[in-house]
Amino acid sequence: MNTTQSPQRMMLGDVEVIRIVEWRGAFAPARGLVPESGTDLWRANEEWLAPDHWDPDTDSAVMALQTWVLRSAGRTVLIDTGVGNGRERPGSPAFHHWQGDFLGGLARAGIRPEDVDIVVNTHIHADHVGWNTTDAEGEWVPTFPHARYLVPAADDVHFGPDNIQGSGRHPDDRLVYEDSIAPVHRSGQAVLWDGTHRIDEHLTLESAPGHTPGSAVLRLASGVDRAVFVGDLLHSPVQILSPSCNSCFCLDPAAAVTSRRRILERAATERELVVPAHFNGTGIVEVRREAGALTVGRWPTGGGPAVPA
Repeated sequence: MNTTQSPQRMMLGDVEVIRIVEWRGAFAPARGLVPESGTDLWRANEEWLAPDHWDPDTDSAVMALQTWVLRSAGRTVLIDTGVGNGRERPGSPAFHHWQGDFLGGLARAGIRPEDVDIVVNTHIHADHVGWNTTDAEGEWVPTFPHARYLVPAADDVHFGPDNIQGSGRHPDDRLVYEDSIAPVHRSGQAVLWDGTHRIDEHLTLESAPGHTPGSAVLRLASGVDRAVFVGDLLHSPVQILSPSCNSCFCLDPAAAVTSRRRILERAATERELVVPAHFNGTGIVEVRREAGALTVGRWPTGGGPAVPA
């Protein structure tokens, strides 16, 4: 496992964007992660996929585990909170009893837990909600004591205890909800939303279901700059070239394709930078439309080169 110690900062309009990378490296076999992508798609784009997004020697998808922090309208907003330390995840060996330095990364960026005003969970999966809570003498409590936690209502229903049928849930999902979501409800800090939710004049949440029932994206518009933080709408850049290819984790494949096409087409039209949860490299990509197809443009870092925090 490779980690990065220096957060990166960039400006998009009046919004400061800070990237906290907790881990990066080879994650899974390429076609295991994106089953329908086909060998030819990766090989044809090897020149730019390797080494940041694909290791041709091992045929592994290379990814990052990261959180995007936005300083917007006087508030500090976290987009997703990683795996969390010391969790019971027997069905997910990579995350079982994970030990990372997420809080250290925030501290190096000058952010204390009590400074966080809003936590956005783009969806309820183990690697997006883990640091919602911390272990306080055997009890899971919210990590960010003053924050509102914005949780998609559809995911809260699907992964919560009232889903008696449990359709589409995995054994670990109950554990994830119990240690990372339920404590935020008990503290009164959870805010459930559906459809769209405006955070401030620059930031708006929007439902993009498919990966999970409540999967969401966050749109940023400030000055002339536009970006969309897409969570797990994308796991690999090959999905930009072929939006019909889902990851192995998408619960509703048809809906996921519909959401992915809609968000990517809009990004190309409106010149929104696309910021997925797990892209390695610069982490941000420009999507273009050429000859009627979507393609990868620049790999910008926002308002100029990212600099160490």
